[in-house]
Amino acid sequence: MKDTFIHKNAILGNNISVGNGVTIEHDVIIGNNTQIGNNVTILSGSRIGKNCQIHSNAVLGGIPQDLKYKGEYTLLEIGDNNIIREFVTINKGTISKGKTCIGNSNLIMSNAHIGHDCIIGNNCIIGNNCIIGNNCIIGFSVGIAGEVIVEDWANISGLTAIHQFSVIGEHAMISGLSRVVKDVPPYIVAAHEPLRFAGVNTVGLKRKGFNSDKIDELRAIYRVLFQEKRNTKFALESIAEKFQDTVERDKILNFVKSSKRGIIKGFEL
Repeated sequence: MKDTFIHKNAILGNNISVGNGVTIEHDVIIGNNTQIGNNVTILSGSRIGKNCQIHSNAVLGGIPQDLKYKGEYTLLEIGDNNIIREFVTINKGTISKGKTCIGNSNLIMSNAHIGHDCIIGNNCIIGNNCIIGNNCIIGFSVGIAGEVIVEDWANISGLTAIHQFSVIGEHAMISGLSRVVKDVPPYIVAAHEPLRFAGVNTVGLKRKGFNSDKIDELRAIYRVLFQEKRNTKFALESIAEKFQDTVERDKILNFVKSSKRGIIKGFEL
C-alpha cells in the first residue's frame, strides 16, 4: 500500500481492504469487510460500520465548516452497508449535537457533501453534487448544510442544496437542481422552483411495497393539505377528523405539526 498511513491506535476489523495513499488517523474504528479506495482520508473521531464501500478521494470526519466549532471532541458515526462514492465529504459534529450520523444501507453519490450534525436515516439515496447540511443524504453535487435531518428511504436527486435545519420526510423524492429551504413532508415528490408539492411518490412507494389503497389514502390526505386552499391548522384538523388512524396518516400529521421551518407549499392550479 504505497504512501498509506494507518495510525497505530486506529482499530480496524477483519478483512478490510485499504488502497494506496490512504490516511487513517488515531481514534478511528472501522468494521469488518469494509473496502477503502485509493487516497481516502478518514480523520479522528470517525466510526464506520461493517460491509461499507468507501471510494477514492472521499474525506470522512473532517472538522465542521462552522465558526462555532472550537475544537471540542465530536464524532462521525456511519452505519453498515453504506456505499460512499468518489470525492464525498462528510464532516463530524459540533457542540450542537456532538456527532454527525449516517444510518445503514445508504448510497451517497460522487461529490456530495454532508455537513456537521446531520442525521441521515437508512436506505437513502443522495445524488451527485448534492449539498446537505446535517443529517441528510445527498447525490451528485448535493449539498446538505448543518443539522439537516433526512429520514429513511428519502431520495435526493443531484445538484440539490438543502438549507440548514431542514427536515426531509421518509419516502420523499426531491427532484434534481432543487433548492430546499422548507421541510419536505413524507411520501411526496417535491419539484419546481420554488420547491413545492408535485404529487405523491407513487413509483417509489410501489417499489417499497405500498399497495394501491394506501397510495390512494396518501393522495387524499395531501389533497386536503395542499390543494383545498385551507390554512394548515384547519387542514390538519380536517385530516385528523376525516381519515382513519393509520401509521402513515399519523406520521404526516406529526411531521407537519412539529415542523419548525414550515413545510413546502402546494402546487398552483
